[in-house]
Amino acid sequence: MRPPLIDRAATHLSAGSPRVVVFGDVIDDIIVTPTGDIRPDTDTPASIVRTAGGSAANSAAWFAWAGCHVDFVGRVHVTDLERHRALLVEARVSPHLLGEPDLPTGAIVVIVSADGARTMLTQRGANAALSPRDIGPERLSRANHLHFTGYSVFRHARTSDFPDLIRRAHDAAVTVSIDPGSAGFIDDFGRDRFLDAIGDADIIVPNLDEGRALTGLSDPAAILDALVERFALVALTLGREGVALGTNDGVRLWAPSRATHAIDTTGAGDAFCASFLAELLHEPVRGRDVLSQAMSMGLDAAARAVAEVGARPRPTA
Repeated sequence: MRPPLIDRAATHLSAGSPRVVVFGDVIDDIIVTPTGDIRPDTDTPASIVRTAGGSAANSAAWFAWAGCHVDFVGRVHVTDLERHRALLVEARVSPHLLGEPDLPTGAIVVIVSADGARTMLTQRGANAALSPRDIGPERLSRANHLHFTGYSVFRHARTSDFPDLIRRAHDAAVTVSIDPGSAGFIDDFGRDRFLDAIGDADIIVPNLDEGRALTGLSDPAAILDALVERFALVALTLGREGVALGTNDGVRLWAPSRATHAIDTTGAGDAFCASFLAELLHEPVRGRDVLSQAMSMGLDAAARAVAEVGARPRPTA
């Protein structure tokens, strides 16, 4: 078993807000909500909303909403650089976007059924060219925390770049969190291969399906027990059932969902993850009360996210 989480970030927290580096996918979301059953070979009336997304970029926006200074590193097509920069700035995120001349900006069509289930059709586009090597030492030297998602791992040719990035972060006294991103992609990529790429991270925030894909287990308590053998802190999101938390020094907590009305669940996990982590970064001494408060903050953000269409928080004045 790994030793309890060392609060590396606490060694150089500034007097102001924590500084977080997020790198990963930035996406154009097309959210489709049919008014009834989809009819093949003919028209089906639907609500169609186009909005900015991508799990990592969404998380960056929620980190900023929760009071962190956020540097976001990602890739889009060159013609979309200014548009996505402006959207990130509007979310109070500092954008560090790289332009791809030959790959389109990533896109996802999200089809939302009447019961809230989502079908996602994904084009990675320029995100496939993003590399951990895009995070230079100067970026890490100014950070307290690094966050990325599994989407950046699944299509990257050099999986050894991710353990190297985590090592470089730890050498700079920066904590590291992972959102696994996709149970289906974990299965496609290979569980052991994925865990080898991310296994030295400090914190992992999977949903239940991702937890099952990572462990081969089905019960949330058993999943937590398995994952804390690898990660110091695990927050397992359970959808309408809330969240279960475990640490490798024996803490186990559970809290119910705060959502009372769900319009669009896209980005709910990103909202929980970033707000949960932001609270931990603001309170570097991580006792049971702080962990419970961080869960509460994350659940409040997730409830806010599902109450409106779109995966990022609404800009505030």
